[in-house]
Amino acid sequence: MDTATLLTFIVYLVGMLVLGIIGYRLTNNLSDYFLGGRKLGPGVAALSAGASDMSSWLILGLPGTIYLSGLGGAWIAVGLSIGAYLNWQFIAKRLRIYTEVSNNSITMPDFLENRFRDHSRLLRSASAAVILIFFTVYVASGLVGGAVLFSNTFGYDYMVALLIGGAVIIAYTFLGGFIAVSWTDFIQGIIMFLALIVLPFVAISELGGWSETIQTVGELSEGSHLQMVEGVGTLAIISSLAWGLGYFGQPHILVRFMAIRSHKDVPTARFIGMGWMVFSLFGAIFVGLAGFAYLGTESVQSELAERGISASVENGALMLANEEAVFIAMSQLLTHPVVAGVLLAAILAAIMSTVDSQLLVSSSAVAEDFYKGFFRKNASNNELIWVARISVIMIALIALIIASDDESRVLDLVANAWAGFGASFGPVVVLSLFWKRLTRNGALAGIIVGAVTVLTWDYIDPFDGLYSLVPGFLFATVAAVLVSVNGKEPEQEVQDEFDQVQDVINS
Repeated sequence: MDTATLLTFIVYLVGMLVLGIIGYRLTNNLSDYFLGGRKLGPGVAALSAGASDMSSWLILGLPGTIYLSGLGGAWIAVGLSIGAYLNWQFIAKRLRIYTEVSNNSITMPDFLENRFRDHSRLLRSASAAVILIFFTVYVASGLVGGAVLFSNTFGYDYMVALLIGGAVIIAYTFLGGFIAVSWTDFIQGIIMFLALIVLPFVAISELGGWSETIQTVGELSEGSHLQMVEGVGTLAIISSLAWGLGYFGQPHILVRFMAIRSHKDVPTARFIGMGWMVFSLFGAIFVGLAGFAYLGTESVQSELAERGISASVENGALMLANEEAVFIAMSQLLTHPVVAGVLLAAILAAIMSTVDSQLLVSSSAVAEDFYKGFFRKNASNNELIWVARISVIMIALIALIIASDDESRVLDLVANAWAGFGASFGPVVVLSLFWKRLTRNGALAGIIVGAVTVLTWDYIDPFDGLYSLVPGFLFATVAAVLVSVNGKEPEQEVQDEFDQVQDVINS
C-alpha cells in the first residue's frame, strides 16, 4: 500500500478514537450512554440512523452483489428505500413520543415492558434474548467486512485482519457510548456518501462515459447484468423487496428515533436521511456495474495481483475471488493514494457505524434488561455503565468467533440478522404504536414466533429461496393479533396512555 494511503487511513482511525474519548468524558448517566440524553439534532439523527443501518453491506455487500449478478440484485435497494421511508414517515414520530410518555423508556425491551405494564418481565427477557442472538450475528457481519478490508488492503492474514478491525471498533464503543457512536456515525455517514458518489464517477469517466460503461457490461455479461426483471425469479424479487419490512424491527435504527431531540424534528431528519440513502444506494449500484466493466478485462490482472487482490478468468471475464472486494479494488486502482485512503476509510466507517450501534444496543440488553432486571435492581448508573462496557467486549468476542470463518460473506450474515429483527420486533412495534387492542401476550407471541420462524426457515426452505423475513413477519403478525383478540383487553391505564400519545401526535 502507498504510504500516503496508509497515513490517511491512520489519521482517520485516530480521529475516531479521539471522538470515543470525548464521548467518554460527556457520558454521565445511563440515559447519556444509551440515548445521548435524547438530544440528537435532526441531521445527526438522520445520518447516524442511515450509517448504522447500511454498514459494510452498502459498500461491500451491495456492490459485490451487483458485480456478481447485475441489476437483478438491485431489488434489495428498492425494497430498502420503500421500507426506510415508511419507517421515518409512520414509526419515528410515534415511537419518539411513546417512549418518553411510557416512563421515559431508553431501550426497546424497556419500552415494551412499560407499554404493556408487564410486571412478569417476560417481554423484557424475550426481547433482550432476541437482541443478543441476532445482534451477535450482525456484529459478526461487520467484523467480516473489517477483515475483508484489512486483508485486501494490507495483505494481512484473514484472522490478523479480523482482530485488528475488531480491536478498533470495540475501543471507541467501549469508551464513548451513544454520544461517541452518534457523532462518529454522523461523520462516517458523510464519508460514505462522498465515497459512493466519487468512486463510480471516476470509474465511469475512466471507461469513457456512461454509454461506454453500459456497453462494456453488456458485452462481458452477454446482456445478463443489465436485466433487472428477465432471468430474475418472482420469489427472488419478492424476497429482495421484503428487506424493506425489516426496518420496523431494527433496534439500532429505532433507538435513533427515540434519541432525537424532539418529535418535531422528525420531518427534517426524514428528508436528510432519505436523501442520503437514495443517493448512496444508487452510488453502490453504480460501483458494482462500473467495477464489473473496469475489472472485467485481463489487462488489470497484474495490477490486482500487485495489490494482493485475488482474481481469475471465468467465462471470458476476469472475476474477483471475493466479489465483495470490488470497492476496495476500484479505490486502489483508480484514485490518488490520499483519495484511496479516504475511500478505504469509508469502508471502515460503514463497518464501524453499524457495529458500534449493535454493540451498544446489545450491551444495553445485558445491563438494563438482565443485570438490573434480575440481579441488581438497585444498581447505580455508574455500575450499569461499566456492566454495559464489559458486555461490549464479551459480545464482540463471541462475534469474532462467528466471523473467524474466512468463507463468511457480509451479505449472508446481514440477511439472517436483518430477518431476525424484522420478524421478531417489526410486527410488534407497528401494532404497539397503532393498535390499542394489542396485549402483552400478543406481543410476546409475536416476538417468539417471528424469531423461531427465522431461525428455522432456512433449514426447512419449503419455497426454495424465499427470504425468511417474509414468512417470519407474516406469522408473527398473525400470532400477535390472534392471541390479542382472544385474550383479555389491556388494562385501562394502558389504553389511556395510548390515547395520550395519540393526542400529542394530533396536537
